[in-house]
Amino acid sequence: MSSDGMHYTHVEQYYPAAGRVILHVDMNAFYCSVHEAEEPELYRGKATAVAGSSEVRKGVIVTCSYVARGRGISTGMVVHQAMKKCPDLIVIRPDFHLYRKYSRAFMQIAYSYTPLLEATSIDECYLDITGSKQFGTPMEIAASIQDRIREELGLPCSIGIAPNKLLAKMASDLKKPNGISILRMRDVPNILWHRPCNELFGIGKKTAEKLKKIGIETIGQLAHSDERMLTDLFGVNGTWLKNSAKGINHSPVQAEREANKSIGHTTTLPADISDMNDVQRVLLNISDQVARRLRKHEMLSQGIQITIRTPDMKTITRSRLMEVPTEDSSIIYREACALFAKHWGSGKPVRMLGITLQTLIPREESAIQMDLFEYEQKPKKESLIRIMDQLRDKFGENAVVTAGMIGDDPSVLLRDHKVRGTSLQKDNLQSLD
Repeated sequence: MSSDGMHYTHVEQYYPAAGRVILHVDMNAFYCSVHEAEEPELYRGKATAVAGSSEVRKGVIVTCSYVARGRGISTGMVVHQAMKKCPDLIVIRPDFHLYRKYSRAFMQIAYSYTPLLEATSIDECYLDITGSKQFGTPMEIAASIQDRIREELGLPCSIGIAPNKLLAKMASDLKKPNGISILRMRDVPNILWHRPCNELFGIGKKTAEKLKKIGIETIGQLAHSDERMLTDLFGVNGTWLKNSAKGINHSPVQAEREANKSIGHTTTLPADISDMNDVQRVLLNISDQVARRLRKHEMLSQGIQITIRTPDMKTITRSRLMEVPTEDSSIIYREACALFAKHWGSGKPVRMLGITLQTLIPREESAIQMDLFEYEQKPKKESLIRIMDQLRDKFGENAVVTAGMIGDDPSVLLRDHKVRGTSLQKDNLQSLD
């Protein structure tokens, strides 16, 4: 069997023949972690809290760092009470623009592994990775996401792996901060049933009090309770309560419609390449292809992802958000080369390269800021691009070729290459072997 087949067989055994694999990504002490990532010299390793009011003493703590939690500080505490417990507590005013920036960035990393992403708040999301076998086992994918969020953004997160959203959420709470936990259906009795009902996701304080009044105090007791009694007390939610206590949940990951659009193009090369000039020539060709398709759909892209496959069939993806939405192939090429240089570099062989444009927005909805030089040059550039696109529409893709695509021996790189994954779609990030 080929090395590719062996690798795929190895991964297959970690995915169910039927059913799903869900991740829940939960950012740890998100607001405080963002401030620490932005200004580590001020906040790293210190007791910090974000308060929801500009009046410090009357403000209520929205979140606090794990150092502060170790000093007895908790969410919902009034600031002046917290200062008594922890006199050196650093209180930070909230910056929601900054939080949204980091939120988009960590979700963009998560999205690079599957288009099936459901954001439930600014600091957490669900991922359905059932169809993401090309990126490895569920544990490998979770570890890769966690590592990239830490390395690229400086943020800690916990990730739960489970067959459904409920258990994935419960799993992400098991190890904080920076934990990865697997919670299978068969694990539910040992891991959850001894816990109090209010620790089951979806059960609030009032519901837990009602359950306690009828003698149900643990999740295990709830799982074994009489369903009719529960429906008499809670209506249709009674069945949900019993099923949840058993770990049963059929709710799918509800991906955002607009966020799931992407345009991708990958090139599998006839031979390994490692020289940066060769890599850049291939990336230039792919950038030109995806930009052309982007313009054809009258869209702009603000997110870019590169895909690298090694000779031993290992697949790596890296992505980032661009400052300004674009349809310009030269900008896409520049960003792709920068990602490659940062995360892979020259000298290491690759067999496949790809670029996927994400976070797409309709062109007419975008307001792009330009400096004076750009303002003067842009109409000329757009006119030239339109003429080039028209020539290709009439005479084929090779009617106009960018000079940089042609190397000393372009046939080595571009002849008979295999192209996959070109798409504008909702259900697949891109199609890879």
